[in-house]
Amino acid sequence: MKTLTFPGTDVVASNIILGLMRIQSLDDDELRTLVGTARDAGINFFDHADVYGGEVHGCEQRWGDAAPVPAAEREQIILQSKVGIRNGYFDFSKEHILEGVEGSLAALKTDYLDILLLHRPDALVEPDEVAEAFDELESAGKVRHFGVSNHTPLQVDLLKRSVRQPLIVNQVQLSITHAPLIAAGVASNMQGLDQSIDRDNGILDYSRLHGITLQAWSPFQKGFFDGVFLGDRETYPELNERIDALAEKYGVTPTGIAVAWITRHPANIQVVLGTTNAGRVQESAAGSDLRLSREEWYGLFKAAGYTVP
Repeated sequence: MKTLTFPGTDVVASNIILGLMRIQSLDDDELRTLVGTARDAGINFFDHADVYGGEVHGCEQRWGDAAPVPAAEREQIILQSKVGIRNGYFDFSKEHILEGVEGSLAALKTDYLDILLLHRPDALVEPDEVAEAFDELESAGKVRHFGVSNHTPLQVDLLKRSVRQPLIVNQVQLSITHAPLIAAGVASNMQGLDQSIDRDNGILDYSRLHGITLQAWSPFQKGFFDGVFLGDRETYPELNERIDALAEKYGVTPTGIAVAWITRHPANIQVVLGTTNAGRVQESAAGSDLRLSREEWYGLFKAAGYTVP
């Protein structure tokens, strides 16, 4: 399992993350098997959010009930959670951030979060309030590091105007077939080509310049919750043909190739798995340190429908 160190920190993390947004329906044995498989594969990073599950802190509570990290092993595991999404709106108020973290800690049965992310951007955000919440959480030892999810560079800069802690993570949607944050730069300044439109104000380059690690959610999705591209030979026949050929060449499954396409990027992007299937975790882990050639990487990119001028 390939690892990375978050810039400016001593946090050493696997480049594969197990996301826990779908675990509420698992029984205890199924959840322990899932987590155990991930850890056996070298995954030391687990991603939660207060909103995951049928009720607030629902999935975090399942973790705490069935698979809490023993105190002796806590420093070996990175627990990340997110706050800010409420029922039909977003809330980055100081009160909600503090309340959300307290709920996450109680549900997860842990004394601290390694990383806290602000989930989706709150249009009504007041950076000074966020800064006050972060200061309280850090000084109390309840959160060690901070970041964001689905934020543009300017939204990050707005927060940084008040927040003194480094924002070390931005979790964004990315897959071979949903890669606007990469594709726009490849085809920049090409009039009339939709791909050249910058839809995120340069998240990728901004993150590399400012030491922010990107985490790719929905790494197998065709688009925004449109189903997976793996095995979809009607929509992506050439892409799946290329993936299958590379999977055979490298002795992994197509899942491993889809992971390897993301981890091949020099930005050290982490891949967030949303699966509850232990076998899929193993298949994904096999792609962790598989290094595709440039020709193979661009071949997949083009087969997904993107233009390489």
